[in-house]
Amino acid sequence: MAVYVDPPLWPAHGTVFSHLVSDESLDELHAFAQANGIPERAFDGDHYDVPERRYQGLVAAGAIPVEARVLVRKLIASGLRIPARQRSKTLTVPLLERWNAVLPGHEELGFELLERWGEEHRRYHSRTHLLSVLEALDLLAPGGAPRTVLLAAWFHDAVYEGVAGQDEEESAQLAEQRLTDAGLPAPEVSEVARLVRLTATHRPESNDDDGALLCDADLSVLGGEPDAYARYLTAVREDYAHIPDDDFARGRTAVVRHLLELDPLFHSRKARELWLEAAHRNLERELA
Repeated sequence: MAVYVDPPLWPAHGTVFSHLVSDESLDELHAFAQANGIPERAFDGDHYDVPERRYQGLVAAGAIPVEARVLVRKLIASGLRIPARQRSKTLTVPLLERWNAVLPGHEELGFELLERWGEEHRRYHSRTHLLSVLEALDLLAPGGAPRTVLLAAWFHDAVYEGVAGQDEEESAQLAEQRLTDAGLPAPEVSEVARLVRLTATHRPESNDDDGALLCDADLSVLGGEPDAYARYLTAVREDYAHIPDDDFARGRTAVVRHLLELDPLFHSRKARELWLEAAHRNLERELA
């Protein structure tokens, strides 16, 4: 078994990307990626997309550098390649694995939520955002976030039409319906719905540890590197493509000012260490 990487030649998001593949096993590929800090959201069915800055490190870690045409032949020969016509929306596999770990025995509900998160009109509020929130929860709660928090993450943008407040309310109602049907105890269902509604304001009470955990994870995107933040802004604008530029600018300005006025913006010490400084810098630059 071996892991291969082609040269960083594929342009996207202001840089160029390589492809990382295995010649025999997706398990091997996932293990190599995890060991080298490649996030799950970079996986696209049969390969990982990795930015140019990671290329030399991956080669040093044992990935075999090959030409792009050689990498494609290796992937085809492995039997792991997904033909373009059969490629499902990205992140289905890693997200479904996470869902089954949270609520085993309810795969049909997991598929429904994945379909919702994969709707064509979504750009920022997509499966990538869902996985980012779940990965942020991994960082903030290394021992594992409570099941209610994880379920709230799955439902918090399950309904998304770009209407602030209404989307969160309808997502909470969906959680109440589906989780009741799934047989969860009523107190758990109520708590998940409460947490989903909280993402409309990101203002948990001072003693609401679970609410703070979810809100911190949901806003972790604000603390990204400049390139990542720029991609976030582009995706948000695409989510609201139906709104004229002037109206969007006014609405977005209000959102940014609201975020800058949140005190605290992040509630846990870990979240503040990870994201606060960069978040304020990104928001202030955007507002300016």
